[in-house]
Amino acid sequence: MKKNNLLDLAVKAADDKKALDLNVLDMEGISLIADYFVICHGNSEKQVEAIAREIKDRAQEEGIELKRLEGLDECRWVLIDLNDVIVHVFHKDERLYYNLEKLWGDARIISVEQVLNT
Repeated sequence: MKKNNLLDLAVKAADDKKALDLNVLDMEGISLIADYFVICHGNSEKQVEAIAREIKDRAQEEGIELKRLEGLDECRWVLIDLNDVIVHVFHKDERLYYNLEKLWGDARIISVEQVLNT
């Protein structure tokens, strides 16, 4: 699956589970580990789990093998590695603490609406 299709899958799955403050960072030329970071949060562990499981399930339905899935036991910060796209699903408190958008402040932000409307 092409990386843009992976990005679409991840963003749409997160949006369907009402992920909050959904952001996409273009990491090409900035990070060696992925081309895109998708960052979002839920207000409870249950919501974080629902978002992460939806992304995982949709990827598996499309035959995409997850490279890594971490944090699902505690649901405070779940990392889903889809190779070219890495999804970070945070609990609201952890998201504020780690502030990945600031850490990767030199990354270009991609419009979520643009991704959702493709």
